[in-house]
Amino acid sequence: MKAQNVAIDISVVRNLPLFRQMEPAALTRLMMRATPLRILQGNTVFEQGAEAVAFYLLLHGRLKVSQVTPDGQQVMVRVVHPGDLFGFARALARDDYPGTAKAAVESLVISWPMADWDAVVENNPRLAINAMQTIGQRLDEAHTRLREMSTQEVERRVAHAVLRLAGKAGRIEQSGTLIDFPITRQDIAEMTGTTLHTVSRLLSAWQAMGLVEGGRRS
Repeated sequence: MKAQNVAIDISVVRNLPLFRQMEPAALTRLMMRATPLRILQGNTVFEQGAEAVAFYLLLHGRLKVSQVTPDGQQVMVRVVHPGDLFGFARALARDDYPGTAKAAVESLVISWPMADWDAVVENNPRLAINAMQTIGQRLDEAHTRLREMSTQEVERRVAHAVLRLAGKAGRIEQSGTLIDFPITRQDIAEMTGTTLHTVSRLLSAWQAMGLVEGGRRS
């Protein structure tokens, strides 16, 4: 991981939903153990299979998390959005990271030693509840995607994936809603369990109908 140390204004962290209800003294103690890092676009925060030595919070930017299956197929499993905890392998009873987290754009993250996880959740009940809700949301997202791949035609799966991305990372502009980080047709194919050819065909048809507009990695 190529990263640059930066300073973090604690008020920025305090305003995140994850920490909003924490006592100021508890948040100050937590931040004393934190290491802020700037991750350049295209660089990784951690690699799949690497020892899980830290857990993270994304403050700014977007990360793509992918996994490589035993037969060598790469699958994009999720996008990390600002305010999200990620890499908390200890909460999943793992010693390694199950995927690779890569910066889709230049991103700002905070890391804590993984050894701190137990103390963090034990000493900060509100944070522990928020972390459990985060894990629950991830599980619900995974169930939704599994259900879609099992029951829906590919066109509906791709439409749902694009709408979810627009809902989480959409920026309203005069011409419509812009997904504010680079996303490729291959990414969407991996997220929906289909092929690049199929996604390209669908998006080209939707573009001809005036439903979407596409550009290089957008």
